[in-house]
Amino acid sequence: MATLIPALGSVSSRMTPGERRFAQRLEAKLEDDYLCWYDVPIGEKTRHPDFVIFHPSRGLLVLEVKDWKLDTIRQIDKQSVVLMTDRGLVNEMNPLEQARQLMFQVTNLLERDPQLIWPNGSLKGKVFFPYGHGVVLSNISRSSFDKTDLGEVLPPHLVICQDEMFESVDAEAFQKRLWEMFPIKFTHKLSLPQIDRVRWHLFPEIRMPEQRSLFPEDVTRPEEIPDILRLMDLQQEQLARSLGEGHRVIHGVAGSGKTMILGFRAEFLARTAVKPILVLCYNKTLSAMLAATMKEKGLAHKVHVLNFHAWCVRQLDAYSIDRPKGFSGDALFDEMVDRVIRGVERKAIPSGQYDAIMIDEGHDFRLEWFKLVVQMVNPDSNSLLVMYDDAQSIYGGGKKRKFSFASVGIKAQGRTTVLKLNYRNTQEILAVARALANDLLVEREADDDEAPTVQPVAAGRNGPPPLLIELPTLDAEVARIAKILQDEHRTGTRWSEMAVLYRHWDVMERVTDTLRRKGIPFECPQQTKRFAPGADSVKVVTMHSSKGLEYPLVCIPATGTPHKKNESAEEEARLLYVAMTRATRQLVMTHGVDSQFSGKLREAIKSLD
Repeated sequence: MATLIPALGSVSSRMTPGERRFAQRLEAKLEDDYLCWYDVPIGEKTRHPDFVIFHPSRGLLVLEVKDWKLDTIRQIDKQSVVLMTDRGLVNEMNPLEQARQLMFQVTNLLERDPQLIWPNGSLKGKVFFPYGHGVVLSNISRSSFDKTDLGEVLPPHLVICQDEMFESVDAEAFQKRLWEMFPIKFTHKLSLPQIDRVRWHLFPEIRMPEQRSLFPEDVTRPEEIPDILRLMDLQQEQLARSLGEGHRVIHGVAGSGKTMILGFRAEFLARTAVKPILVLCYNKTLSAMLAATMKEKGLAHKVHVLNFHAWCVRQLDAYSIDRPKGFSGDALFDEMVDRVIRGVERKAIPSGQYDAIMIDEGHDFRLEWFKLVVQMVNPDSNSLLVMYDDAQSIYGGGKKRKFSFASVGIKAQGRTTVLKLNYRNTQEILAVARALANDLLVEREADDDEAPTVQPVAAGRNGPPPLLIELPTLDAEVARIAKILQDEHRTGTRWSEMAVLYRHWDVMERVTDTLRRKGIPFECPQQTKRFAPGADSVKVVTMHSSKGLEYPLVCIPATGTPHKKNESAEEEARLLYVAMTRATRQLVMTHGVDSQFSGKLREAIKSLD
């Protein structure tokens, strides 16, 4: 069964009858290694072919589907067609010419990449796999087509007719019609990395943020194409493109791409939204990173990214409700939220303010927060997306994780998705992190309307084993970390690709003092009260604030050191698991003699040998 992107169920309502039938045949008649995109924008100019069909050894086809009947075609030549419609006579581009132009737009994109073209010979500079184009006439049979002169402008081998896409048609015969559309045929099976390169060029929106828009469309700069491409995998892309209307919940493990999918969805909805789109997080650091991304895309005026409590402050200020006074700490936050809730109840704060709301870190939201946020969605669009990972719930513990989404107004039954693959971490990092949090990650099934615990599965990338270093004092730990950062920078790692994640304030002070003395540029949001994701500096952030972030090198000082607040071992393990899974390439942990997790971590690292 071919992979159709977006999923058929999410787009069938906007398809013509002919497009829907053809999509059904593609799914049923093609094998698993076929990829088919329907009405997905191509390249920076965002042209929309009806279908792009791709196979690693067959090649790439661009197809246009037309539901025309013979008596509606009044005139046609190689460039245009005149149709009789309900609106009278309409002049359109010949669909074969339209498909041909789109095909050349696709090949022009791919020919920029030296790894996708013939290096020499008669085809030097051309894409090294077959490509073609064609037309599907969903309401005209082959015999009717042959009785006309349509073949003079629509070559018969470039046309699929109505009776050639019936459900009863043999799969081999259906595929034969497709592959007869190629002007040149040769066998060159693409590897998985090469398939990703094709997707990277065709669909810029699925690239990781740092790899988007490297060059304008009218300039050829193949030297700027990175050797290692980072983009959504096929499951993530299909999910991101298939998210339809209504309430949706995605349960995803750490590193499964939840935040990336959320950003894709926000960007997509911003194109047509009338009211603002709201993205809510729990922690300030993640919200600052997402806000910076939306600003870079020119979407800050349409996509508002805030942490939940900052949004509450804005609501109070916007609707002239006094902020609470005489409160501090958690009591201040609770009173602020309560004033917003009461303001909505008495209609001093209007509901339905946003065309769409997306919640990252939903596992850290309280039940009353969900109930409040649901009311802020425009009932006409009713678009709500919640990202959730029970294993990363680090506020409030297990008491708040057992609930049904329906009980807080989230109507997502039948519209939930589970993402198990972890793409962020190497197998070695994930194995050690899982060993630490093994008791927390026991697979727990749940009803469709509840939050399951999902075991992360490594996507297959390898790297060095995590380092666990015991040192006699905290000062010695911090000094060792500073040296590691300096050594990494000398070998070409940017400061911004490194982070130090800490648990307690006194550790942060030792870290920042040492980095300052060593001349290592750093940024600590807890000291500066701001976060600039793009600055070339080491990020020094709390474990709590690291959720949703990732760095090639992560260093964790005072790993597992007990603290005066006597936090539970379970919650400390949960928090350390979050911090460890921020590392994409290398994880360094230092600790003293009193670390409560050093034994388990050391055994886990030893088992990697």
